[in-house]
Amino acid sequence: MYQEEDLKQAVQQGIFSADAVAEFKQLVASRRGTPQADEESFKLIGGFNDIFIVITCAILLSCSYWIMADNNQHLAWTLVSLLSWGLAEFFVRKRKMALPAIFLLLVFVGSLIAHSLVWMPLDEKNTWVLATGVAALGAALHWWRFRVPITIAAGTAASVLFVLASIVSAWPQLIEHAMPMLFTCGVVIFAFALCWDRADTAREDYQSDVAFWLHLMAAPLIIHPVFSHLGILMGEDNFYSTIWIVALYVVMTLVSLVIDRRAFMLSSLVYVIYAITNIVEVMGGIASSLALTGVVVGSVLLLLSAFWQQARASLLNILPQGITRNVPAAQAD
Repeated sequence: MYQEEDLKQAVQQGIFSADAVAEFKQLVASRRGTPQADEESFKLIGGFNDIFIVITCAILLSCSYWIMADNNQHLAWTLVSLLSWGLAEFFVRKRKMALPAIFLLLVFVGSLIAHSLVWMPLDEKNTWVLATGVAALGAALHWWRFRVPITIAAGTAASVLFVLASIVSAWPQLIEHAMPMLFTCGVVIFAFALCWDRADTAREDYQSDVAFWLHLMAAPLIIHPVFSHLGILMGEDNFYSTIWIVALYVVMTLVSLVIDRRAFMLSSLVYVIYAITNIVEVMGGIASSLALTGVVVGSVLLLLSAFWQQARASLLNILPQGITRNVPAAQAD
């Protein structure tokens, strides 16, 4: 199975011409009825061999930890870190395997956090400051060596947690304002994701993959504090808060259409289903309100998915060029 970089390398080596590759992509897009950018593709799995490699790596790493853990926890986590890095040298740097790359990155960063927590007890004031700081540095080093797209999201998450842990460690009373801080972090990460998206509006390079993982992380950080503020998570829902949730979901859908990313819609779907279920129960008292809500929401989202490009084209037509030139172009039929 070939990837986008394989086509680029073929063009660079003169095997294919750039025009031939462009015509091939146009052919594939016409057969699928959607442009490549709209596919929102990201490298996750190249075949069953990826799954096989992940399973065998998991067995090796877990058993290696198991053998060493009884004697020395520090040595056990150090061994896991070194093994995950060494395996990445072959399966990621040489073989370019997507799923093992994600798995080995998460194991490497996770082992650094675990090692820090073993080294400094949890009851220490700066434990999580150390753990998240080490994780952020480890992710940066991993990115420098392997360039796995999800590494930027992992490093960003570790950096955000490092900043929050440092703030709470210095001013413990600010823990009461955790939700506003999370919301602010989510907005910053969303803006960071848009910068990566802007560098690859055709969705043909690694920048698009990086942006995908950042959007996937930013959306819950933005959405969860908003819905928490409305009281929906504490059982304080009422008709007006439910209306606000539905209205916010419409806004999120419009944002998703503009940037051609579905992360916001997906991450807030649980809240919206709950909200609409509440409306149905209050207004009609239908016993199977959850099932009815699922049918309604599922139908609307499927309809939107079927006419995604047409909806994007209509929306982008009314937006200023300062926005439209920085997002993927819409190609309505």
